[in-house]
Amino acid sequence: MINSRETLELDQLFPMEPAAPVHWRISDSQVPYPEAVATMEARASAIAAGEAAELVWLLEHPPLYTCGTSGKSSDLLESRFPLFQTGRGGQLTYHGPGQRVAYAMLDLKRRRPDVRAYVAGLEQWIIETLANFNVRGERREDRVGVWVARPDKGPGCEDKIAAIGVRLRRWVSLHGIAINVEPELSHFAGIVPCGITDPRYGVTSLVDLGLPVTMAEVDVALRAAFERIFGATITV
Repeated sequence: MINSRETLELDQLFPMEPAAPVHWRISDSQVPYPEAVATMEARASAIAAGEAAELVWLLEHPPLYTCGTSGKSSDLLESRFPLFQTGRGGQLTYHGPGQRVAYAMLDLKRRRPDVRAYVAGLEQWIIETLANFNVRGERREDRVGVWVARPDKGPGCEDKIAAIGVRLRRWVSLHGIAINVEPELSHFAGIVPCGITDPRYGVTSLVDLGLPVTMAEVDVALRAAFERIFGATITV
């Protein structure tokens, strides 16, 4: 998971030249991970070749673990679910039902060929989405993803509510973000999430925070926040 600490004004993140809206797709059924990666890679290649529009794809996966390019075998504590090696940056993470995964295939050559700025945009996308539900998501200098303070758990305690994983191919992005809406949080116990072992730092979800939020409501908030940062979308 590439991470950025840049603070940028929204209108500086991605000055766009006039172009077609980003395609916006939502899958209603769970998508197997290999199928998702194959689809993503094919679309990214087509975007790079100028043969397809940019795409944001919202989906859920069946329970599984993924290992990024910095992953360690020792971070797999229990083989509860299939483990997939993946080309994104970062370490081990969990995906499963109740977690909204948003894969973003965007042409950064046209927008801004700056990886740090792009990841800052992804972080801001998550933070603005969470704010719609009165949840304050925050960046951390020493930890990837988006975090929420948990003073109810003790001094200095924080929980991760969203993950970021990025890969670029010919300046087209692959992978994206994952927000915990209502996943089974015990499934994270089979790994050391993103290599973080400090007991003060855990994992949470919107429902775990006491918010009875539906996936459809999160999707609406995601789309509105995305359009403010990255530009217009169109349903496909």
